[in-house]
Amino acid sequence: MNTAAVVDVHELIAERPLGWLQKLVLVLGFCIIAFEGFDMAVMGFIVPVLKQQWHVSSQMLGPALSGAQIGLIVGAMVAGPLADRFGRKVVLVASVALFGASTLLTATAASLPALVVFRVLTGLGVGSVVPNTATLISEYAPERIRSLSVSFIICAVSFSSACAGFMSAWIIPAYGWRSLLVVGGALPLLLLPVLMMQLPESVSFLIARKARSAKIRPIVERMVPGSTTTQSVFVSSVERAGPAETKLLFSSKYLFGGAMLWLTYFAALLASNTLSNWLPTLIKESGFPFRFAAEITGLYQTGGVIGALVIGWGMDKPGLRKLPALACLAGSALFVGIGLVFHSSALMMCLAFALGFFLIGAICSVNALPTIFYPTRARATGSCWMHGAGRCGALLSVFMGAQMLEMHWSADQVFTVLALPALVAAIALFAKDVRRA
Repeated sequence: MNTAAVVDVHELIAERPLGWLQKLVLVLGFCIIAFEGFDMAVMGFIVPVLKQQWHVSSQMLGPALSGAQIGLIVGAMVAGPLADRFGRKVVLVASVALFGASTLLTATAASLPALVVFRVLTGLGVGSVVPNTATLISEYAPERIRSLSVSFIICAVSFSSACAGFMSAWIIPAYGWRSLLVVGGALPLLLLPVLMMQLPESVSFLIARKARSAKIRPIVERMVPGSTTTQSVFVSSVERAGPAETKLLFSSKYLFGGAMLWLTYFAALLASNTLSNWLPTLIKESGFPFRFAAEITGLYQTGGVIGALVIGWGMDKPGLRKLPALACLAGSALFVGIGLVFHSSALMMCLAFALGFFLIGAICSVNALPTIFYPTRARATGSCWMHGAGRCGALLSVFMGAQMLEMHWSADQVFTVLALPALVAAIALFAKDVRRA
């Protein structure tokens, strides 16, 4: 047993392979984000059915989609400072409880106003899930695989969205649209007791907040058995202890880089969410069957899962931090390509998979950047506020997609427009790296 009085938690994590506790955090983080992704994706597949059953237009259903995004923005902006002050775990547990219960309530909606209210509540819960989970994962992962670890859990969004696409193709025709929401609400609520009992608080956060050693020791001992004694004092060689400091985000050291991260996420989610929310409707209204619309969306999300892992793995290698920017650039070109081959179902499926690989892969990997860019005492806030900016783009995507469909734009026009924000995201990431250099 190591009897040293001082335990450097950063070195402890950096020098050892992943232990069972770190693997558990990864698995739980993946589950949290998978269930969040499923709950957010289902509306894109429910909208075409609601238009027929409730006899409403795309514009009338816009608030139901935008309601979740408004909740997401508020949830992200509020939850970040809360997580930097009270801890990652307590905010995550509360968020999972809220979005699970709200999704179940959405299944009971009998009118558009009720649907909007329940989706706003769902968004409030979901708003902090991705950035806080990414923050927690980054604080348990060694630097050599930090980007890969964050990308792994973030790609759960694409995995669950793909599942939602494939499941909706047979669940909605067989059991109705409400059944998809029941599944989406029940899963996170079943996970809740496991999170409460097994998910640890971030050790880096506890050290930064000068928590008592008696509170830190059980977690470190679970992570590396035999590494502590009752006299151990816990430190981190790369972090300065102190209170949560939101003002750091606006200091000269972090302002420009943070602004570029905000712009990147805003533009990338504007492009990606427009596609995710309205692609099934666009394909169906172009004369393809609903099953094909669900399947091609599933392929887009499946490509994102693979792309997230590949790009995340590459980001941990020296000299490859520009991969997300290059992927956004490729995504912009693929948007144009899909518009040109929209008449061919086979080519469209291939390019949709490739677009998911590059665009969603880039979005997933970008989630690792604020966890590297910001210090512990402002990390959750920086990550959440980047997500808040991104959700503004997602909110705009709801209205932009509805407006393009109401104006009866052709597929090539829609995809050409979506290429522009993907290009902006690439430019912003390049600018961040140039300024840092």
